[in-house]
Amino acid sequence: MSIDPDLLAILVCPLTRQPLRYDEARQELVSEAAGLAYPVRDGVPVLLVEEARTLDRSD
Repeated sequence: MSIDPDLLAILVCPLTRQPLRYDEARQELVSEAAGLAYPVRDGVPVLLVEEARTLDRSD
């Protein structure tokens, strides 16, 4: 499942207000600025900081 490019163009990190990158393999929206990855569940982005995963160096 992928994210609609038009939707991705308007989504921003709720913490930094910076653009997000979609990681299709992990089904996450990645905020490089915040070092967080937000899950996409059943095609719906969950843009809650408390639901985000902290990125590690391998991401």
